[in-house]
Amino acid sequence: MQGRQQGFTLVELIVVIIILGILAATALPRFLDVTDEARTASIQGFAGGMRSAVSVVQAGWMARGANSTGVTMADGTVVTVAQTTGLPTGAAAGIGAALRCEGGTACQGMTVTYGSPTTTFDFSPSVTNCNVTYDETTGNVTATTTGC
Repeated sequence: MQGRQQGFTLVELIVVIIILGILAATALPRFLDVTDEARTASIQGFAGGMRSAVSVVQAGWMARGANSTGVTMADGTVVTVAQTTGLPTGAAAGIGAALRCEGGTACQGMTVTYGSPTTTFDFSPSVTNCNVTYDETTGNVTATTTGC
């Protein structure tokens, strides 16, 4: 008696490959859109970090008597603040120091435009409406993600 061989036929293998191809073609577009979601998450995370930095600086200002124009942080960094509110100024020595920005135009991978009363942190010069703004008069941090 001759033993019967077992295995898949060529037709069965081709059918499986076609089914996998169809599944990949329908699932792939869902994963292509993660770049926009990643940008949005990055902006929102940066805005949350900025809100925390503003709160920590203002709390330090209040703890030290609420009457100075500078707050020395635990690591020795001096953050310039408004004397009446304790909020970091919209300058590199203010909000830039609170965020530990690495330069006059760069901060944690973002492009910074310091100003008074509003400072803008852009995700990328080529991506519009994907930024975080800081208002030194109110301490408000606003994330704009419509262009991310």
